[in-house]
Amino acid sequence: MSTPPSHPAPPAPHHNITMAALTTTDLQGALPLVNRGKVRDIYALPDGKTLLFVATDRISAYDVVMENGVPNKGKLLTALSEFWFSFLQCRNHLAAGTLDNALPPAAAQFRDQLEGRAMIVTKHKLLPVEAIVRGYITGSAWAEYKKHGTVHGIKVKEGMQESEKFETPLFTPSTKAEQGEHDENIHPDKLVEMIGADYAQRVEKLAIELYTAARDYAAERGIIIADTKFEFGLDEDDNIVLVDEVLTPDSSRFWQAAKYEVGKGQESYDKQYLRDWLTENGLRGKEGVRMPEDIAAGTSAKYAEAFEMITGKKWTQ
Repeated sequence: MSTPPSHPAPPAPHHNITMAALTTTDLQGALPLVNRGKVRDIYALPDGKTLLFVATDRISAYDVVMENGVPNKGKLLTALSEFWFSFLQCRNHLAAGTLDNALPPAAAQFRDQLEGRAMIVTKHKLLPVEAIVRGYITGSAWAEYKKHGTVHGIKVKEGMQESEKFETPLFTPSTKAEQGEHDENIHPDKLVEMIGADYAQRVEKLAIELYTAARDYAAERGIIIADTKFEFGLDEDDNIVLVDEVLTPDSSRFWQAAKYEVGKGQESYDKQYLRDWLTENGLRGKEGVRMPEDIAAGTSAKYAEAFEMITGKKWTQ
């Protein structure tokens, strides 16, 4: 990692495409924009039952969206999510169909903004929780443990070291905050209060099952999935459905198994590269930050490497 400047480069005029990164889609009213989140732009499709779920190249860290984007990030997130949806074989929000079939003629001219980064998904009632599963103690869990000996208020064994593996995966939910707000780590008992015991138990069971399956697969590819977060919805029959992205560098911590060493922080294939730069420069949690090109390019390279190691496919874009 190159030595970063002590301050970010001065903000440049906003453009939708920066450093070959698509930070905002603009379909000029061809489809109704439902929501613009930290990373995704979501559009309503004409059938009224499905949505166009578009992953841009925006990137957030510490709940703040950077001013510029990471080249190819949205396409990498989409490709990895599609891989995991196929691998995990659980109920999910992917809908049948292709862009060719789903896009009305007025939107077809914007395929260049959508190709490789858009998924057609079915609408579901969303559960207001981020279902985090931790296999190793790191990040905010490590910070809390050092102070209180707990993780999300859950008492865990004494004497753990940074990056140590938990004896069994730990379910540590958080609230799902609106953009600009901060997610709140909560005890599983709080989740019961929020959504009821039945849903809470089903979410916990499914989240741990999905994490365990992915963890075991990734281990064979030389990747440790230290933790991840899932999001779930409900279908018309009250089944739990996996939604949003799944097991990407945005939602997970990926470590290289060959370099894993207990007792310290690990080199990650995820946003940690950006987080480290922000922390080193006193920019953690600050608005209006623009990444230097080497940090954006380095983050893109980390995401591509994770894609290749997990899928076994070469990233060619």
